[in-house]
Amino acid sequence: MSTTIEVNGQARTLDLDPRTTLLDALREHLGLKGSKKGCDHGQCGACTVLLNGVRVNACLSLAVACDGDKVTTIEGIGQPGNLHPLQKAFVTEDALQCGYCTPGQICSALGMLEEVRAGWPSQVTDDLGAPIPLSAAEIRERMSGNICRCSAYPQILAAIEDYAGDAA
Repeated sequence: MSTTIEVNGQARTLDLDPRTTLLDALREHLGLKGSKKGCDHGQCGACTVLLNGVRVNACLSLAVACDGDKVTTIEGIGQPGNLHPLQKAFVTEDALQCGYCTPGQICSALGMLEEVRAGWPSQVTDDLGAPIPLSAAEIRERMSGNICRCSAYPQILAAIEDYAGDAA
């Protein structure tokens, strides 16, 4: 099936088997290897990308269902020599060890912060009628779909808090 997806600001038309996941389209058809295939079951978050600004597991999304949509991968967030401020915070806080989960963590964090700004509650949100404070508990709950096998969670939390504080 012919599918056109805007990836990192550029329209890309692909001829795909309708069973092709968004992750495989990005990695195998477009050569964007930043999004990782961890579990291929939507459980680890290594494949997280932004689809129309909302974080999704690319391994669970069919590429043909994204026809006409906008996808942002880690390659569209920052580049060597021109890192996004959240990427800089990850480096500053040493929020990675092996780095395998880092692209998904960063995409997820950016999507999560937009959810907070939009007032989407989480399981730990206390007052549904008030602005959501970005507490450590909120960040942990909202980022719980992204696994770091190296256990760099304290540094990931610190990086997100640093970036969110600077972005406020």
